[in-house]
Amino acid sequence: MSGKENAMSQGPEDAPKAGTDAPPSTTASALFDLRNVIALLFGVYGIVLTIMGIVSGNDPANMAKTGGSNLNLETGIAMLIIGALFVVWVRTRPLKLPTPEEMAEPDDRPAGH
Repeated sequence: MSGKENAMSQGPEDAPKAGTDAPPSTTASALFDLRNVIALLFGVYGIVLTIMGIVSGNDPANMAKTGGSNLNLETGIAMLIIGALFVVWVRTRPLKLPTPEEMAEPDDRPAGH
């Protein structure tokens, strides 16, 4: 192998790695955390129900159906609170990817599990 071919086959040490050598992406795992999706869904539906509760307000037909309470408004506010709790949970307990040492440790489970 000539010197030029040898230099081309070796990359710089700080070059990004690919394949199995690449470190796991913490940004992608945090983005697709199921808690974020659930918080988003609760937030969107909570906003819709809250707006519906405010707009329909004290409509006598709706109040008669729900026993005298504005159920859209109450449920919308509750869903917004639940969505906010999920966001707090994601912020206080972020995902922690296992280190290569933790992945290499043998476990006490029986074979095939």
